[in-house]
Amino acid sequence: MTQRVELAIVMDRLAVDEVITEYAVAVDDGDWEAYRKLFAPNGRADYRSAGGIEGNAEDIAGWLAESMRLFPMRQHLIVNRRIRFGALDQNTDDTARVQADYVNPMRFAKEDADDTSTAPDFVCGGRYRFGLLRTYDGWRLTEVVVAEKWRRLPERRPEAVIN
Repeated sequence: MTQRVELAIVMDRLAVDEVITEYAVAVDDGDWEAYRKLFAPNGRADYRSAGGIEGNAEDIAGWLAESMRLFPMRQHLIVNRRIRFGALDQNTDDTARVQADYVNPMRFAKEDADDTSTAPDFVCGGRYRFGLLRTYDGWRLTEVVVAEKWRRLPERRPEAVIN
C-alpha cells in the first residue's frame, strides 16, 4: 500500500467519524436541519427498537423533533466505533459501514417547578449501525439503525400514605 493510499484511508476514516459525531450533536442540540443534511437523498433511519419509527430522513427528523420535546436535556455518547469500507459499482472505498455502541442519558421535562435537579433520569444504551456513501458533497448517511439493548427509567416515588 502506498503512502497516498494510506493517507486517503485515514482521511476517509476521519470524515466518516465526523459524520457520526455530527449526527449525535444534531440530535442532542435539536438541530433537525443539520440532521437532514447528514443523509444521502434516499437515506433512511430505523428507531423501532427504541419505540420509534422507521422512515426517510425528513419523516424521522419530524418525529424526533416532536418526541425529543420530552427530553430537553440529552447527550449521546457514541463509542467503540468500528469503521469498514466497501465498494459500490466497481469503485473502491465509496461506501462505509459503522457499528458503534451508545449510551444516551436524558432528562425528562420537569413537571414540578420546585425540581431543580439536572441529573438524567432516563438512560438507554445499545448499538447503532450506520451505512454511509461518498457523495460529491462528502460522506452522507444512507442508513441509521438503532438497536436499543437496555433502558433505565425514573424510579417511581412511593404514593403518599393518608391516615
